Amino acid sequence: MLTSLDGYIEDKEGNFGWAAPQDEQVHTYINELVSSVGTYLYGRGMYETMLYWETAHTIPNQPRFVLEWAHEWQAAEKIVYSSTLSEPRSKRTRLEQEWNPEIVRRLKADATHDIALAGPALAAQALRAGLVDELQQIIFPVIVGGGKRFLPDGLRVNMDLMEQRSIGNGVVVLRYTIRS
Repeated sequence: MLTSLDGYIEDKEGNFGWAAPQDEQVHTYINELVSSVGTYLYGRGMYETMLYWETAHTIPNQPRFVLEWAHEWQAAEKIVYSSTLSEPRSKRTRLEQEWNPEIVRRLKADATHDIALAGPALAAQALRAGLVDELQQIIFPVIVGGGKRFLPDGLRVNMDLMEQRSIGNGVVVLRYTIRS
């Protein structure tokens, strides 16, 4: 997930524009990073944020790297965990009323592609259930001083660093594997 240096995905007002990857190098890296993803798991809030990509290709003069990401996102399956949404607002999307770690475990076992999970509450549930193999944090050079945290309190997970990289405009990528 995209985070501030102090570990937030959005600030106290719910803003996250500081983390929008406008830089071509950052956006291209993210495109490459998720190119193997065939299914995204989202909570309602993250899904509603990502809905932009369902129609991003219709906005005039979009850069190629933005159109590539929009195409990748549109082509992927999406599972949204929400008790409040009545129907999906994007193609290739299904709604689930509640999180069920056993169903996700089976989805992982049967997958022929990578599965990505986004949203801090959903990620916390998956980490607690032992369903996460890799954690990726893309850190933007900004301190926002509070808001929605990337990781919850009370969670302990041992990891091994598998990649660290600096990319455009001071952005740092950390990728960790989860120790069994």
